Amino acid sequence: MRRCTEVSKIKSIKVRSVKGIATKEKNMASIALNRQRQKLSLGGEMNSLLNGIVFVIEKMTALLWGDLLRIPLPGGSTLGLSPMVLLLIPAGIYYTLRTKFLPIRMFREMLSVLIEKPDAKMQGDLSKGKLSGLQTLIVSTATRVGMGNLVGVVAAISGGGAGAVFWMWITALIGSSTAFIEATLAQLHKRKDPLYGGFRGGPAYYIHDFFFKNKPGEKLEEGIPKKKSIIAVLFALSGLICWAGISQVIGNSVSSAFENAFSIKPLISSILLVLIAAVIVLRKNATARVLDVIVPVMAGLYFAMTVFVILTHLPALPRVFERIFSEAFGLRQIVSGGFAAVLMNGVKRGLFSNEAGSGSAPCAAAAADTDHPVKMGLFQAIGVFIDTIVLCSCTAFIMLMTPEGMIKDLQGMDILQMAMNYHFGAFGKIFIAVILWLFSFSTFLGILFYARSNVSYIFGDNWGSQTAYKVFALIMLFVGGLAQYTVVWDLGDVGIGLMTIFNLLVMYPLSKEALSSLKNFEEKRKTA
Repeated sequence: MRRCTEVSKIKSIKVRSVKGIATKEKNMASIALNRQRQKLSLGGEMNSLLNGIVFVIEKMTALLWGDLLRIPLPGGSTLGLSPMVLLLIPAGIYYTLRTKFLPIRMFREMLSVLIEKPDAKMQGDLSKGKLSGLQTLIVSTATRVGMGNLVGVVAAISGGGAGAVFWMWITALIGSSTAFIEATLAQLHKRKDPLYGGFRGGPAYYIHDFFFKNKPGEKLEEGIPKKKSIIAVLFALSGLICWAGISQVIGNSVSSAFENAFSIKPLISSILLVLIAAVIVLRKNATARVLDVIVPVMAGLYFAMTVFVILTHLPALPRVFERIFSEAFGLRQIVSGGFAAVLMNGVKRGLFSNEAGSGSAPCAAAAADTDHPVKMGLFQAIGVFIDTIVLCSCTAFIMLMTPEGMIKDLQGMDILQMAMNYHFGAFGKIFIAVILWLFSFSTFLGILFYARSNVSYIFGDNWGSQTAYKVFALIMLFVGGLAQYTVVWDLGDVGIGLMTIFNLLVMYPLSKEALSSLKNFEEKRKTA
């Protein structure tokens, strides 16, 4: 009996023990489940946050670049006008009128400042961060010349026909005046650069001066002031966001081109691209030196190839021009409802390519050491011609001199590669891949040059913030080489749209300073 009782007690203890273990395990499982639920909840919240950010970016892109107004046209079509078009085209017309048609009237002076030999003081010393006017033009050309000059032009012609080329030229003509005003203002409000040497400036600086009522030439006390203009900060931030987005696009463009041309895996081409870029951008003043070599070579090569195509197809040249002008104003396009596509594809391509009014190029123009601010305005004005009238036209002629049947069903880069293959055989495909690499790589170097002054304005004069942004841009470059994220493209569009708004906001009231400087320049030319 006693034994039975003991056995019963033992069984009871075992049961309680098993129940305790089971309860403990159940509790632990419950805790683990709750933790998993928390993680899922946090993950869901994070995804919701990211989705919300993407949604906002996409909406802002649509707001800035989508159709704000639609004007009815004969044939039943409508002409869609985006806020950016409504801002930049009137601005270009206004500044063209205020400068008395400067791009035409002073084209000779543009060429004159381009070829004139600067005196010893203005020659520039890249080792000390001092840039000549020509060197700042090279830097700004590096960023203007990119994918837009290749695939962008092809897309414009594909969507709007040959007539889009004409409207691209017109946009460049009026955009040249805008580029003149903003570059001259950048010179008038430039500052000495204590980090890189030489000078710095751009819209962030003349926006600052506008709101703090500083006169041209007044120096900021102790470098960057603690009290900053909100609009100037917003411009600088928009620029940094835009250029980071462009870095990702560049990485994707280069890796895709090399995979198509040489069957090189994106991972390998991306690593090599980032390593080469890092060696240059992480050195103090190597960027301008490298661009000084790359830009003339790549632009010269592309122009030479185009001249070769034109000379070998000379009888077809009148037909190409006839097609451009007839489709730009053709009755057939108006009646069929295609005029809107012709006009807007050309206008948008011109705006995207020349960057006039966005405030990017003035960041380079401010760095020049010159004897008159207007000279830098003339440099940037002719820079628009070089980009759009010359290099974008090169792509247009290469495409339009290719039999239509060969490229009829193709899109984007495939059209350009087929056109090059037609004109140059297998070499054409390799050449366009190399040129694309040079165009894209120089753009990356150029935007990091632009970033210098804007990083300094926001974060002050320190190498930590300068290096941090460069590393961030290099990461974006690498990520872009492996995958294409549409949201990043949109981010770049949002950035440049906001830059344009903040820049033009101040350009209008400040333009009188640039116009006064232009009057002074012309008077000195007359008396010289």
